Amino acid sequence: MASSARRISKLLTSSNQLRFALPRRSGSPSFSTAAAAEVHTEAPPPSEVLSGPRIFDLVKDYEDYRRNLYGGLTHKALLVDAVGTLVVPSQPMAQIYRQIGEKYGVEYSECEILNRYRWAYEQPWGRSRLRYVNDGRPFWQYIVSSSTGCSDSQYFEELYNYYTTEKAWHLCDPDAEKVFQALRKAGVKVAVVSNFDTRLRPLLKALKCDHWFDAVAVSAEVEAEKPNPMIFLKACEFLSVQPEDAVHVGDDRRNDIWGARDAGCDAWLWGSEVQSFKEVAQRIGVEV
Repeated sequence: MASSARRISKLLTSSNQLRFALPRRSGSPSFSTAAAAEVHTEAPPPSEVLSGPRIFDLVKDYEDYRRNLYGGLTHKALLVDAVGTLVVPSQPMAQIYRQIGEKYGVEYSECEILNRYRWAYEQPWGRSRLRYVNDGRPFWQYIVSSSTGCSDSQYFEELYNYYTTEKAWHLCDPDAEKVFQALRKAGVKVAVVSNFDTRLRPLLKALKCDHWFDAVAVSAEVEAEKPNPMIFLKACEFLSVQPEDAVHVGDDRRNDIWGARDAGCDAWLWGSEVQSFKEVAQRIGVEV
């Protein structure tokens, strides 16, 4: 049975990697593990690259196998992305930048702010290999001034502090608390894994959800940003579980799915493979 499960796992991993792989540019950094390298060197025969109902059957078979292995659960730990999965901004970013910025002389439209923000965010951050170092102020000062054309320190501080309050964010899933309580009661450990600065912990506290989690892995603290597998390995270390015993849920295919799989974790794409935390719990084997 174990050899059959290994075959199923390999087929699923290979199929997913082949479906979503992008050509790597020469000289670009790679965080791939030996397991990921094996996918490229041992691709399954064309007849075994599966899709549709057969993929669903294999997923079900594999999850049933894991439930038998772990006493009814597919995984011992759940890792959860923060922004876009656990929480989302309550109002569009450009709207807030514009509203707060009006009294500081910001004249750009919301559309202009959004376009300038996207451009600035995609530029290489030359001061550090990480965007978020400690409180992230240097990076965010650059983003705010580039997006709005305003370098007023008071404007920046007001904007920066706003995003540490419960007013700025809300939970994606209103049933999240009930689900996380059920998971932890069933023995599943839960952690947040996020590319964020040190404001994340006070933000979770402001949203009254910090006590839902056994650990928080913040990129600014562990000095690794998704998709670097190190942040996922750190989260597993905090929870005292092996990566293969954890599943990560996030909304970004590159940062969350590929990164987690490179670390050896399972990964489910939020908004596609799973639509709610209740569905996540059910797939793990916990009824809510």
